[in-house]
Amino acid sequence: MTQLQLELVLDHKATLGEGPCWDQRNGTLYWVDIKQNQVHAYDPRQGTNSTITLDQMVGAAVPRAGGGLVLALQHGFHLLNWETGELTFIDDPERDKPDNRFNDGKCDAAGRFWAGTLSFEEKEPVAALYVLEKDRKVRKVLDGVTVSNGLGWSPDGCTMYYIDSPTRRVVAYDYDVETGSMSSVRTVLSLPEGGGFPDGMTVDAEGMLWVAQWDGWQVSRWNPQTGEQIAAISVPAARVTSCTFGGEDNDELYITTARTGLSEEELAKQPHAGGVFRIKPGVHGLPTHTFGG
Repeated sequence: MTQLQLELVLDHKATLGEGPCWDQRNGTLYWVDIKQNQVHAYDPRQGTNSTITLDQMVGAAVPRAGGGLVLALQHGFHLLNWETGELTFIDDPERDKPDNRFNDGKCDAAGRFWAGTLSFEEKEPVAALYVLEKDRKVRKVLDGVTVSNGLGWSPDGCTMYYIDSPTRRVVAYDYDVETGSMSSVRTVLSLPEGGGFPDGMTVDAEGMLWVAQWDGWQVSRWNPQTGEQIAAISVPAARVTSCTFGGEDNDELYITTARTGLSEEELAKQPHAGGVFRIKPGVHGLPTHTFGG
């Protein structure tokens, strides 16, 4: 695969840049800075980045079919009106767990919003994966999670991929898009020692997985059928957090990074940590699914 030039599109110095999500309808990249409580909207045509700052940490933001965004916030699921900044609370399934917060989230082809949690300590399996149905009911899907992270589906929608970061693995489930049910879990890839931890993830049109490697300085491409790594994109930031395809032809890979937890000495060696990067890796992504509720 031809690797073209990696471009720094936003030298934002985000504390914990995460969750890039492309909206085909308006050509906008939504992304979040979890620890600054911010949702961002980057317009590559104008080169502008708009920001809404909330009153709590924001784990994920995904476009909603009816307009605006659905959010996984520190305290549960909300809707955000981008024009007014107004938040509408839906539900907080972990209101009894004040030491947990929501993290990564994504929608499936049927318009359900999937998002999981982590504890601030990130050491104990006290978190879970949830799904917000289109009727706004919340269902717990997995328990015993430590750091819920990347999600994705195969091009035919019949396989769901999931990352619990400390396991250093990506697992797959047989997936029924009509019912939103998962079965038959198996490991499809394991990160090698020294590669950091798998964080956010996206799936391309060929069904290959793109995995952001926290403390791994890269995004790697994997064949989930064989568990083999096919390619890697080096990123000038250790803490690579997530990636998604975007652009007019859905052939641009956007990559988010973080500065949190790095010393001044480490940051001096990676001045663009916390930036948003872009590259054309030679393949196309799958369209972003919107929330149907």
